[in-house]
Amino acid sequence: MSLRLRLALAGALAILLALGLAALGLAQLFGAHVERRATAEMSVQLDQVIAGLDRGPEGLDLARPPADPRFSVPYSGLYWQIEEVGSLRRSRSLWDAALDLPADTLGDGAVHVHRLAGPDGADLLVLERSITLPSRLGGGPVRAAVAMDASELVAARRAFMADLSPYLALLALALSAAGWVQLSIGLRPLRSLGARISALREGRAERMGGHWPVELRPVATEIDDLLAAREAETERARTRAADLAHGLKTPLQALMGEADRLRGVGATEQADGIEETARAMRRTVDRELARSRTAARAVDAQADPARVANGLIAVLRRTPEGARLHWLQTIPEGLAVALDEADLAEAMGALAENAARHARSKVVMSVRVQGDRMQLTIADDGAGIAQTDCDRLMRRHARADETGTGLGLAIAADIAEAAGGTLVLGDAAPGLAASLYLPLARGTQARPMERHD
Repeated sequence: MSLRLRLALAGALAILLALGLAALGLAQLFGAHVERRATAEMSVQLDQVIAGLDRGPEGLDLARPPADPRFSVPYSGLYWQIEEVGSLRRSRSLWDAALDLPADTLGDGAVHVHRLAGPDGADLLVLERSITLPSRLGGGPVRAAVAMDASELVAARRAFMADLSPYLALLALALSAAGWVQLSIGLRPLRSLGARISALREGRAERMGGHWPVELRPVATEIDDLLAAREAETERARTRAADLAHGLKTPLQALMGEADRLRGVGATEQADGIEETARAMRRTVDRELARSRTAARAVDAQADPARVANGLIAVLRRTPEGARLHWLQTIPEGLAVALDEADLAEAMGALAENAARHARSKVVMSVRVQGDRMQLTIADDGAGIAQTDCDRLMRRHARADETGTGLGLAIAADIAEAAGGTLVLGDAAPGLAASLYLPLARGTQARPMERHD
């Protein structure tokens, strides 16, 4: 799961949780508000009940009942009751029921609010007040109460939540959309960071730079420091490899001189062995130099394979093996591979020397562009090799015959892999075809095929 999706889901869940808690809180606040309003209204009705008390022939009675007609409708949900020692007066709405007021002690004028069971088991909100009657009404304590069905309060709260729910849903959508926009803006530098790293890898940039948000600046700085350290280490490795190679060349040259001296005194077999060993060591040194140079090649390096091929053919035609062959070069001018020219010459030279060694009469150099890669093939018309031997020849010091050192193909493979390509051996029917698959330099386009022979 992407970081953006994780944050978006976490934000949406947080919004839903917050709005859910807010809805519960609002429902509680609205319920408390409705109950306070109902209590205030019942207090007015209780005042009306107390103000309407009178003493008649049958005792205490309510001469002026409250105006609300629900007090006269049986089980309407609105009730009043007057309780005096020895007598009980109640509204017609109570019918044959009575409010079961708790036996608590109230001071004169004190008001209590109760939750009681009413007619048919209904939940009632009861407001009770204790008063002392004046002497004209006979004196003595009286408990007056007004009650209403609490289900009306529950229904009001449910109606409030039903009205509020669509707005909460719209608010959740709006907050989620705002969170997504915030994530898109906030994570945009991460996309830029990825693009910059890709540019570094492809050679379109050299450093991350410092134009990053404060949170990403340490990452960019560490990457730049890592690149600088890698370049410095690579340069040191190149220098050490070059020093080692140049240090070995003098002893190798001395060995060649010693071989000439032995051959002069008739020790031909020993001289040949020393020369073969010295040549193998020299090729190994050259290979390590090529590898160190390729490892530190410039990110914007490019080489023209046609020009390199022409130069190699010109050199090989002056050798005994190359002079007897017909060289066919069909590489178009203007193509460029993402490789240093010296590295390309080293790789193509190794393959061309191998082809010249085994060809009967002809060597063909050709290319084929496949998207952003080039297939550069050097094929001979020699005896060829079995397909099962191709992988073996790619290993260091592996040879198809007793000539050479067996390093040419390995050097070409190393250079191709360092450039992001590969070396593939195949059957040329007849002969052997060695193909270098190399990335094209940026902006390179294939041109019409040209022939040089």
